Amino acid sequence: MTQDDQSPKGPTKLIVLLAFDKNEEGDLLPAFEPREMRDAGTAIRSAKDLARRHAGVIAWSRSADLVNGEFGEPEVLFQHGDIPDIE
Repeated sequence: MTQDDQSPKGPTKLIVLLAFDKNEEGDLLPAFEPREMRDAGTAIRSAKDLARRHAGVIAWSRSADLVNGEFGEPEVLFQHGDIPDIE
């Protein structure tokens, strides 16, 4: 395999899972660092499981051109509960 075979070629799909909990003042805080998921199905199953234990959970995807640092619009795959505005 050459060096070129190991580098990303064009857009790929970035799939992320986030969960949130509320502190004593009711503010939403991340329950953990964002997790990159391998595929949409796994992200949705994990999000549904986390939804039973956290104030809010979201799984989303977007196209990502890592070579050029360009990202597409996020697409929500699953959302439940309280989610802060995410930019």
